[in-house]
Amino acid sequence: MLADHRKRGTRGFLTGAARPAGQYEATDMRNADPRWQPGNFEKNVEAVDRLAEIAAARGSTVSQLALASILTRGEHIVPIPGTRSPRRIQEYTGAADLTLIDTEIKAIDEILPRGCFGARYTKGDVPVWI
Repeated sequence: MLADHRKRGTRGFLTGAARPAGQYEATDMRNADPRWQPGNFEKNVEAVDRLAEIAAARGSTVSQLALASILTRGEHIVPIPGTRSPRRIQEYTGAADLTLIDTEIKAIDEILPRGCFGARYTKGDVPVWI
């Protein structure tokens, strides 16, 4: 169980809707999230642009590519995408039909060796598992 959990995720990076910190409402977590801060934000956008090239070559979306990549990590790893959009749910299910080859997996790992640029949580906001 995760205590002090706050809804997290890509929040627009994979769909191309991300904006830098400071361009959201004052209460939006992206204003403090390290992934949206100067330096990290630009690197994350560049990484998604590179992933988009791989996705386009496969006729998929970046979101499908990301989910398909997670599915390659083993049967013990399960992606849990979140959305409010029925259209996105339909898009996400298409990831199960996208089988990545070794060169694509290697390229994804080279583009994002740690999954993103910037920590997932701010200091003091790291979840506590109980």
